[in-house]
Amino acid sequence: MNSYKFLVTLLTLACCSFGTYAQDTLRLDFRQAVAYGLDANLEYKIQENNMEILKKQKQVAALSHLPSVGINSNLLRQSGQQFQQVEGEIVVTNVTNEIVSGGLNMNMPVFNAGRRILDTQSAKLAFEAGEKGLERAKQQVVFDVAQRYLQVLLDQELLKIAIENLENQQEQLRQIEGFVEAGLRTVSDLYNQQSEVARLQCVKVDAEIQLENDLWSLSEYLQLEAGKIPDLEPVDPTNSSVSFAEQNLGELYELAMANRADMKQQELLVSSTKKDVQARKAMYFPRVSAFYNYNTFFTSLDSRSLREQLLRIYPQNTLGLNLVIPIFSNWQTRLDVSRAKVAYENQQLTLQSLDRRVYQDVRLAWQNYKAAKLKEQNTGLQVLAAEEARNAVQERFRLGISNFVDLSAANQQFVAAQADQAQAIYTLYFQEVLMQFALGTLSTD
Repeated sequence: MNSYKFLVTLLTLACCSFGTYAQDTLRLDFRQAVAYGLDANLEYKIQENNMEILKKQKQVAALSHLPSVGINSNLLRQSGQQFQQVEGEIVVTNVTNEIVSGGLNMNMPVFNAGRRILDTQSAKLAFEAGEKGLERAKQQVVFDVAQRYLQVLLDQELLKIAIENLENQQEQLRQIEGFVEAGLRTVSDLYNQQSEVARLQCVKVDAEIQLENDLWSLSEYLQLEAGKIPDLEPVDPTNSSVSFAEQNLGELYELAMANRADMKQQELLVSSTKKDVQARKAMYFPRVSAFYNYNTFFTSLDSRSLREQLLRIYPQNTLGLNLVIPIFSNWQTRLDVSRAKVAYENQQLTLQSLDRRVYQDVRLAWQNYKAAKLKEQNTGLQVLAAEEARNAVQERFRLGISNFVDLSAANQQFVAAQADQAQAIYTLYFQEVLMQFALGTLSTD
């Protein structure tokens, strides 16, 4: 008895030691946890930053249809021999000439074999692909948070089961102590029950450690402040409006193909790179652009005022067309086309690989969902049967018909059935989340 009390005291102190360290808790529901995850996830933040570049590229491609405009100005001094026109003759004199010049230049592409239109379409498709990629990255964060969130809730449920079982066995120990004092039970039954209570103390400690580890894992993923752990709002894993049991694999695969953001992203990237190939090929053809130049200057060799020279005497207006016929560009255009083709072919290969992966994801998620559904149904029956068996053995033990071995086995079977049921319920709930993630229908709101 003394050794048993010492062991129980030691285990109690070990359990209490987990709460001696001061830790701040942060109350979180699932939506808040997702918000923290989005703020902390590196890949998602990189995707957001990349969207800024894609947005600018789209804007630049759209603005390329407008004329380019520039203003130039020069201020210079020339010393030495200068050519001047005096009374119809050219006179060379050694003077210093101060010159101010300025101009306005405008250039507008007229024909470039559709390159501007193709660049605009390619940039638009790339931007839309980026939006789909950002959407999939957000779904990935929601899925990761859900996995860790549900694991913590499952750990809490298993700890609750361990605590209830320990309390029941402690009550059973007190009853056996009374039976032993009354001479109705042997001392060996008392020692066996003491051993069972001590074992359940260890089970409770293991459950607490597992819960603590998973809490810190969630805290690390959410990038919470040091020393702060989440206190999670519970969810009802039995309340689900989604069921995939009635759908076959073909229907689910078609649903995934229609909803997977990463699949749509890859299709858009294929179209974008195809447009880019066509735009590069446009460089083989002649290009025509229209231009307009306005230039004027002031010279100190002219005695008239600055305003008069710049605005009335020397302004020049030039309007024209520029034709460029590519003949030999050191194969630079051919290199650009080859690079664009390789990028296009690589995107096609990625699309084919992603198509196979989507099918594999859906098939695996569907199989696991069906298995989880069946296991959840079976564990419900398992708990009912194990509870009835335990109650019957307890009554037989109280009447002295059954021995302690039968009682311990029945109790362990009941506790194992409870744990299996909790595991099955949360597994089914998670498999529903996984199924929605594989189908691309996982809500991010």
